[in-house]
Amino acid sequence: MLATFLIGLREGLEAALVVGILIAYLTRIGRRDVLPRLWAGIALAVALALVIGAILTFGAYALTFEAQELIGGLLSLLAVGMVTWMIFWMQRTARTLKSSLEGELDRALATGGLWGIVLIGFVSVAREGIETTLLLWSMVRSFGDSPEVLTGALLGIAAAVVLGWLLARGMIRIDLRLFFAWTGAVLVIVAAGVLAYAFHDLQEAGVLPGPFSAAATIDPATGAVGVGLPGFPFGWAFDVRAQIPPTGALAVVLQATIGFMPQMTWLQVAAWTLYLAVVGTFFVRGLRRRPRRSAASVETTSSPSVTETSTASQGAS
Repeated sequence: MLATFLIGLREGLEAALVVGILIAYLTRIGRRDVLPRLWAGIALAVALALVIGAILTFGAYALTFEAQELIGGLLSLLAVGMVTWMIFWMQRTARTLKSSLEGELDRALATGGLWGIVLIGFVSVAREGIETTLLLWSMVRSFGDSPEVLTGALLGIAAAVVLGWLLARGMIRIDLRLFFAWTGAVLVIVAAGVLAYAFHDLQEAGVLPGPFSAAATIDPATGAVGVGLPGFPFGWAFDVRAQIPPTGALAVVLQATIGFMPQMTWLQVAAWTLYLAVVGTFFVRGLRRRPRRSAASVETTSSPSVTETSTASQGAS
């Protein structure tokens, strides 16, 4: 519940800040008349995310077990890819996000097209919506349809909506640089866990070699799938289910926070370790990189509270 709460809070607040920038700019230039178009695009993005979630949830029941595992593994890989891309995309472009959004609105207003404003609202929210849907769906699969997974996500999104509204009104101030730094680190760790579970699904589907297929590494001493060094490379890296029951509270907390499962294959461990080593290193470097003060950042200092909020969030990158 904690992991999905943080995901919902992080992704929801990103979307809320973008929407806040768009609404504040339209209000400032006296074009509140096009706000219904913007909200229409946002509603379409939310509807798309819900439809994708419903298709993934109910469509899987008509598939064979191997097909379910294959699709689950591939979609989990897609979710990890989207999360990783979004993290580094924010680090590269967040400092110019406000000016980019306002430029898109100016172009749409200049052409006078109805669908231009709708499209901006749609794209601004759809990215976070689809990314969140795929990530949460992968986590629901890994936790066995636990209701706490969805409850945590809904609470996180609700909290993000409230925080976004309070920030837009200037009623509260949050160190968004620190907030996005910590939640970004959590996302990297969660994505590593989802990647490990994706490899587990693909091994069960027979796409990758592992303990579920004929390619399993057999321990000559026991005649069973090897555990530890006798199980390298296509057996079990470890099996501590006797010490940490898979359905126990400790196993659930470890899986939700760091992606640890009481029984993992060597490929899962390798994927988890490599992802954290590579992505984690670049993420930390991005945090240490000092943002250069530009004309765009100077411009934002004289804007309303929503703009100040976006500037703070840009510094998080």
